[in-house]
Amino acid sequence: MKEQDNWLTKRNPIKTFSLGIQHVLAMYAGAVVVPMIVGQAIGMNHAQLTYLIAIDLLACGVATLLQIWGNRYFGIGLPVMLGCAFQAIAPMIAIGTDGKMGVSAIYGAIIASGLFVFLFAGLFSRLIRFFPPIVTGSVVTIIGVTLIPTALNDLGGGPGNPEFGSPLNLGLGFGVLLFIILMNRFNKGFLRAISVLLGLVAGTVAAALAGKVDFTPLQKAGWFHMIEPFHFGKPTFHASAILTMILVALVSVAESTGVFLALGKIVNRDIDSKDLARGYRAEGLAIMLGGIFNSFPYTTYSQNVGLVQMSRVKTRDVILVAGGLLVIIGFVPKIAALVQIVPPSVLGGAMIALFGLVLSSGIRMLADQVDLNRYENLLIIACSVGMGLGVTVVPNLFDKLPSWLNILVDNGIVAGSFTAIALNLLFNGLKAAPAAAVNRARDEQAA
Repeated sequence: MKEQDNWLTKRNPIKTFSLGIQHVLAMYAGAVVVPMIVGQAIGMNHAQLTYLIAIDLLACGVATLLQIWGNRYFGIGLPVMLGCAFQAIAPMIAIGTDGKMGVSAIYGAIIASGLFVFLFAGLFSRLIRFFPPIVTGSVVTIIGVTLIPTALNDLGGGPGNPEFGSPLNLGLGFGVLLFIILMNRFNKGFLRAISVLLGLVAGTVAAALAGKVDFTPLQKAGWFHMIEPFHFGKPTFHASAILTMILVALVSVAESTGVFLALGKIVNRDIDSKDLARGYRAEGLAIMLGGIFNSFPYTTYSQNVGLVQMSRVKTRDVILVAGGLLVIIGFVPKIAALVQIVPPSVLGGAMIALFGLVLSSGIRMLADQVDLNRYENLLIIACSVGMGLGVTVVPNLFDKLPSWLNILVDNGIVAGSFTAIALNLLFNGLKAAPAAAVNRARDEQAA
């Protein structure tokens, strides 16, 4: 890595800066869409939403810097970007809109889950055995399925909107979706990577021409603000919420492991268990940071791995610039408020693509890494996804059960995750066929 880290002295700093901006743009849409969705769902006003978006961008930058630091205690030292975890959207909304818990419980659960990841980072190589591809694939699929209704509600104009489902709202939403699809069909590389961001910009311009954009949040936002811990109130701790966010964190850790190993190959570095433990600790610190500053849990962003491979620039200097830019942007409310002018229907069209990709990534994990010729694996997927979706659609199904048992079943993602873990242990034990072995078997069968 030392030879690569001297890249800045050998190259033009302007190019380093431009590559850093490219990394920010590649992850920007995902970074700002999460606070927009969660903030609107839990009833935040314009000022609160502006702060939430700004602090999220700042926390993304700090989390990235923690991970690339690479000291002996935490940080994997690879050119990796961190952003808010998409799989946390549905659980955070469920916790925040629960009358018994509320927003304060979200941040208590995030802090607790981050502490869990940090303290047990050294043991995760063993815990990961409980999250083989059939479990993580099922959980990611459940998360994607439960997010789609949110996207469709926004595409129609937002719940409670008197013009919900109007031709204009539908035209804007489906127009953005079509734009994103065409951008992915006829472009490659960087333009494809920022297709969602371009879709949001194009949709907002079209909505402005139709008189459907409210510029009030942008006009009222200042140019600078200070951040403060526990901005939305002191955290509260509820067992159900904590367990939910720990499960989300474990899924994030499992996905981050794949990103770390992939980046290790790209930069020609062997990643061992100590490297992974330091990476997990940095992720745990980032999650705790998100809870303390009332933002989100953070995880590695795989889309930026593609940029590292595409640009062939493997140095951490570029990521250092990107993380620094995110921190600076986080102190500027005007930039955060700029995102708020995006109408719900425009955001909904983009969310169908984003959440659909979450769903399809779960399906891809199952298809590529799980032997679907085994009936037992199909049964695990069927029962876990069915349980997760069922509890999400009928949330009061288990209301009459004892409160201690409700912890495991009152959230669709938790219920589906535990179903997948339990059935995998029942049918497969702790041994899971490596993806390579599954693919080899499939190739042999095809031959």
